[in-house]
Amino acid sequence: MRPSLRPLRALHRTALAASLLAASFALSAQPAPATPLRSGIDRSGMDPAVRVQDDLFRAVNGGWLAQTPIPADKAEYGTFVQLSDQSDRHIKAIVERLARTPQAKASVAEKVAHFYKAYTDTAGIDRAGLAPLRPLLAEVERLQTRTDLSRYLGQVQGVLNTPIGLGVMADFKEPGINRPLTWQGGLGLPDRDYYLKADDERYAKALKDYRAYLVKIATLAGMKNPAQAADDTLALERQIAAAHWDKVDNRDMVKLYNPHTPESVAALAPGLDWPAFLQAAGLGGTPKLSVSQPSTTTAVAQMVAEAPMAQWRHYLQLRWIDATADTLPKAFRDANFGFHGTALKGTTEPKPRWQAGIEQVNGALGEALGQLYVAEHFPPAAKQRMVTLVRNLLAAYGDSLDGLTWMGPETKARARAKLASYQIKIGYPEKWRDYGALLVKPGDALGNGLRAARFEWARQVAKAGQPVDKTEWGMTPQTVNAYYNPLANEIVFPAAILRPPFFDMQADDAANYGAIGAVIGHEISHGFDDQGSQFDADGALRNWWTDADREAFNRLGEQLVAQYESYEPLPGKKLNGRLTLGENIADLSGLQIAHKAYVKSLGGQPAPLIDGLTGEQRFFYGWAQAWREKARENRILQLLTTDPHSPPVFRANGAAINHDGFHEAFGTREGDGMHKPPAQRIKIW
Repeated sequence: MRPSLRPLRALHRTALAASLLAASFALSAQPAPATPLRSGIDRSGMDPAVRVQDDLFRAVNGGWLAQTPIPADKAEYGTFVQLSDQSDRHIKAIVERLARTPQAKASVAEKVAHFYKAYTDTAGIDRAGLAPLRPLLAEVERLQTRTDLSRYLGQVQGVLNTPIGLGVMADFKEPGINRPLTWQGGLGLPDRDYYLKADDERYAKALKDYRAYLVKIATLAGMKNPAQAADDTLALERQIAAAHWDKVDNRDMVKLYNPHTPESVAALAPGLDWPAFLQAAGLGGTPKLSVSQPSTTTAVAQMVAEAPMAQWRHYLQLRWIDATADTLPKAFRDANFGFHGTALKGTTEPKPRWQAGIEQVNGALGEALGQLYVAEHFPPAAKQRMVTLVRNLLAAYGDSLDGLTWMGPETKARARAKLASYQIKIGYPEKWRDYGALLVKPGDALGNGLRAARFEWARQVAKAGQPVDKTEWGMTPQTVNAYYNPLANEIVFPAAILRPPFFDMQADDAANYGAIGAVIGHEISHGFDDQGSQFDADGALRNWWTDADREAFNRLGEQLVAQYESYEPLPGKKLNGRLTLGENIADLSGLQIAHKAYVKSLGGQPAPLIDGLTGEQRFFYGWAQAWREKARENRILQLLTTDPHSPPVFRANGAAINHDGFHEAFGTREGDGMHKPPAQRIKIW
């Protein structure tokens, strides 16, 4: 429920932008080394049988793809997952060190230790049986009236996935103030398409597996009529899915912004008792909220008014069992993995319990762990080198703006103002979150998870109507990702992504610019993609373009849509070029800008030849190597349905094929798989 964040991968702080733009380029991003720098390219992962001119991704990664099985507990495997695993191991060492010795009572260290030990103590969870779950199911069973239901849907905000979700974030038109907004939710399957496209055998199988799973967990929980409970839930979820906006509509920021008063939203969606709903959510005094998908909200409110209460009780009870299954006895955990792991993603073994525990502790106490992680794994030199890279990328973007032929001077001036206003966050926050009010109990895995979710929801509610805290981060330092937030006009790079192969302190600049440089360029570009370009330098949703320039930009976007919709990741399943448009623009533009920054960083001097590769070649190899990944078919289907990012092979090849520098570096010719005539190459930024 955070449409403001544009992460690098769909896979929790220092204003430098103006000074960075004014600074001159350094000739290189590092001092002269005592020993020669390595290329940063993994030659062992290449496939010598594949020509770069035919397929950059497979030429660079084909050997790795052939030699590397996807681990049984992974749905996909590659650069991001390997770095995430490394980050998890680092956090594990910290957590287990805290857990080995007694900590000060009620300290954050003690909370981390108790949370992790309770979650990983599966024997203790098995002994507790259904006792932690029963109060949740009993509370649902007591719901009798529509007001009861409305109040309950508000009460579980931030804890349970409900059909009308609430969040608190910067107002699209007044980005200095936090306001509540609604967001569609409530589905047990990944997307509406799984319910509505029954003619697709892949979706039909997932739906069948889902029903079997619901029957199984209802039986395990001792519900009176498990089959009826499953069918009631599926019927309600089909109705909810039919009312959902699709993923493309949910990318339209103008359509998503629909400010209302509590009175006007009650008139828009009269089936829900809005005063009871908002009051129970902690937002009873809010003067204004935005309804992100109005037609969905109206339809769900009608379901609240008309669907039998017994059906709603079955639905909510099954949502609770599903949501808490990982902290219930083994039969529940096995059933949950059988559906969410094997049926939906194709994995054959669950994630190791220690790693699932690290994921849970990161979610509950992430910044507390992040502070310890940074102290051990993010040296000041890495941050300083990143500052240099960001400086070069921002300046290269400014140069690129100057050279645009499709944009007029009026829009260019506003674009430069926006670029100069970028806020840059590298590594970790300026101030750390306070977890003093979070209660963590030894041996209470399910309860700890609920209290952590309620603690976070209370933190969100407290922000409503308050000024936006510009120092806040949306990811922890140990997260392997990056993001752009148009409402703050900021780009954020957590410490954990600043590692090889994205960022190698011992490697020559070429590979670093091709990898982390393109990541930086990607995030900068999100401020000027089809979504981010609708927000001005202050982060406000406002049209700052001339009509002619917007039309020219949209024409270039249509070319990119057509290119990506020609790709077919699964038989009969092509990419959705409109869903992935923003990320494809960012990939294309990020690579262009990173290359310009790399060339400029050489200061007119030739790049050295390393490992038989020119600097230009190492740049594009570094780019392709960063997207090294393979995935299971079920997971690919899920991502094609829900993820605004293209699959890695198309991210690597789709951007490079439009880059003049790629064709010059490798001498592509007509007939090559990666050849594209100069006149047909798409250049946006």
